[in-house]
Amino acid sequence: MSKPLFKDFNTVSAKAWKQKIQADLKGADYNNTLIWNTAEDINVKPFYHADELEDKSLIDIVPNPWQICQSIFVQDTTKSNKKAIDIIERGAESLKFIIPDKSVIIEELLRNIDTKTIPVYFELQFLDAEYFKKITSIDGVSLFTDIIGNLAKSGNWYTNINNDHQQLEKIIKTPINTLSVDLSLYQNAGATIVQQLAYSLAHANEYLNHFNSNLKSLITFNVSIGTNYFFEIAKLRALRELWKTLAIEYGVNQNCHIIATPTKRNKTLYDYNTNMLRTTTECMSAILGGANTICNIPYDAIYHKDNEFGERISRNQLLVLKHESYFNAVENASDGSYYIESLTLQLAEKALDLFKNIEENGGFLSQLKSGTIQKKIKESANKEQVEFDSGNITLLGTNKHPNEKDRMKDDLELFPFLKTNTRKTLIEPILERRLAETIEQDRLKTE
Repeated sequence: MSKPLFKDFNTVSAKAWKQKIQADLKGADYNNTLIWNTAEDINVKPFYHADELEDKSLIDIVPNPWQICQSIFVQDTTKSNKKAIDIIERGAESLKFIIPDKSVIIEELLRNIDTKTIPVYFELQFLDAEYFKKITSIDGVSLFTDIIGNLAKSGNWYTNINNDHQQLEKIIKTPINTLSVDLSLYQNAGATIVQQLAYSLAHANEYLNHFNSNLKSLITFNVSIGTNYFFEIAKLRALRELWKTLAIEYGVNQNCHIIATPTKRNKTLYDYNTNMLRTTTECMSAILGGANTICNIPYDAIYHKDNEFGERISRNQLLVLKHESYFNAVENASDGSYYIESLTLQLAEKALDLFKNIEENGGFLSQLKSGTIQKKIKESANKEQVEFDSGNITLLGTNKHPNEKDRMKDDLELFPFLKTNTRKTLIEPILERRLAETIEQDRLKTE
């Protein structure tokens, strides 16, 4: 067509749309009928219009190609190497190895894996600068190092604050990506999206305060994606913009690497196949939000040990999204959506306000030690739990339309509920907990 279609139609202003909606409501209150408020204190409107964004700068997100990643917990080096090679042949484009201790020989783990073409990430469950050096000598690998994240999750430093920082200073001198911020912990513990963004920014700011402009490595954010589809897209966009704003102040690399994984908070033991639907939409949010790497979780991850079937299904979900649903064919597909742009701006603004409040009151570490962060997350988690228990939040097959004949007691290979160990900790740890745990425990008792 040589003649643009939309030039034949007059534009309609936001004011005109609202007047038309108000007339169609026949006297019903517009705000009470069509606007709803979220846990982030954002009013979601029935329509969004360019008029409402013209006075604000749109978030400029540079599109990123995304990669399919698969996580491997290394118990046996030879078996893990064989498994890694197999999943690469089956479509995985990057690997994440979780290393439990120093007995793992990295050269054997990476045998016949070309790290120049297959990005490899290492998450070490210990802190040892000498062991890290063995990994940093290999091209194409990245390390996740987050001593503050370990403190928040476990309640303790790896050894103590001084030794942990000394080890980190040795590690951070390497030229590869070695510093990360784990904000998935906050999501899985029940924090709101605004809290997740603000806490991750304050978390990262502790590292920037320590290293100042000497931080040369690219930072990685490990993010859990929840079920609120459009909000999660906006969350990743806001995270990238917030990091850019903070990085400019310190004169460090403004880019960041985002690794996204579906949340465990909404996953269920009963009617477990619905978990596949949940992880699919969560991976879609991650793609549209601009994640660099997406690592899906199997539908049975909360109660089964690693198994070929569950892992194959989770990998195939991403393969279908990429090669059959063409989620890799359009760059920055969410760009220009007035709804997503509005959410991104509001989340970023609210998170920045909360971040400033944290800094004014001593910073992230100070508020962790005082228990303020833990208290705020608990409050948000409890509100969400009340909403779930009352039925306002629905998990299909669990608190709505449950299959009463479903039996799971004999199928549990892993303990699927919150574990608490009595031990001395420096601070109160932030605990991850699923919404459905109480219902599931009650059902298991009556099987």
